[in-house]
Amino acid sequence: MNAPTDPALLLAAASDHEAAVARLCAALDAAFDACSTPDDPSRCPVFARGMRAALALAWRDPALVTPSQREGCATRYSRHLVAACPQGRYAVAALVWLPGQASPIHAHRTWCGYAVLQGTLTETLYRWDAARDGATVLRAHARSAGAVAFGGRGRAGIHRLSRALGDTAGPCVSLHVYGVQAEEIATGVNDIVPLVQLHAA
Repeated sequence: MNAPTDPALLLAAASDHEAAVARLCAALDAAFDACSTPDDPSRCPVFARGMRAALALAWRDPALVTPSQREGCATRYSRHLVAACPQGRYAVAALVWLPGQASPIHAHRTWCGYAVLQGTLTETLYRWDAARDGATVLRAHARSAGAVAFGGRGRAGIHRLSRALGDTAGPCVSLHVYGVQAEEIATGVNDIVPLVQLHAA
């Protein structure tokens, strides 16, 4: 039996990963090629359908995210760059969630989409209240492996992703595609918003 560190196995795994990334990028590029609103792709229904199809393809491709890209961080959810468009049209990242970890409440400065690859997340949706300069909760629902979402930029799509503290059933991994260059993933995507402050009577 081959050991996990067998060079032949490592080489085969790397080759499978590269092929999976190439398949995803080809699907994303095809969505861009079919887009009729290149200044804001999220306004194009054909692009939105292509993006959702690409994310669904990603969920069914286990080689897309490597074991090292599935490793979490004890202090906050972790982000691993998986792929980036050479033209700067998009970047793809795997996010790993340990029990109790959550994103901030945020809107987006760009279009984005995600698929849950493994485990279950909770997505909480919010409404922006301009009069009170904050967000209020609309609803929350579970997002299990295979769930796909896509949306445009702006405060019409405020949400928060989280993993339940008591959920210890293995890794929880989601794949995100953002309309930014790779170096902007950490700073150019999330528009963090406050909650409406409720004052006691």
